[in-house]
Amino acid sequence: MKTLVLVFHPNLSESRLNRRWAEEMEKQADVTVHRVYEAYPNEEIDVAAEQELIEQHDRIVLQFPFYWYSTPSLLKKWEDTVLTYGWAYGSTGNKLHGKELLLAVSVGAPEASYTHDGAFTYTLAELLRPFQATSNMIGTRYLAPYAAYGVMQLSDEQVEQTAEAYLAYALNPEVALNIVR
Repeated sequence: MKTLVLVFHPNLSESRLNRRWAEEMEKQADVTVHRVYEAYPNEEIDVAAEQELIEQHDRIVLQFPFYWYSTPSLLKKWEDTVLTYGWAYGSTGNKLHGKELLLAVSVGAPEASYTHDGAFTYTLAELLRPFQATSNMIGTRYLAPYAAYGVMQLSDEQVEQTAEAYLAYALNPEVALNIVR
């Protein structure tokens, strides 16, 4: 299985966790890591190149920090420009059908904050629901997201542990059994 990891971090060089995740993924066979903010510093997305890259892979991983209950702005722009009618959806838009979509999310707050009784009232899965709806629309299989919580408080050892866990999860063919419906 060929995996594409699209890293959406506006300041990856300053990120301990997302940078570490990307570095580990780059060492893996059959994995392409695409640092989208580095590829498009002016946010001028090459739609044809992005679509071609996606078509060459079976599992698409969107890796990003979660803040303000959302994604970095370039990820939203990427969705708006790359997932086009006639290519990703619509009567002839079937280029993504059968591919898998996985989110890899770093979260600053502790996991307990993302509960119905927690500080934010909603679970992370609930806040990521638009990605599931998008997945349904473009014909991908939406896999249960991988998340690391409380990232600002993680020790270097814990960062390494999340990198190992991320690899084990994101590259495991059996993770497809975790399809969210």
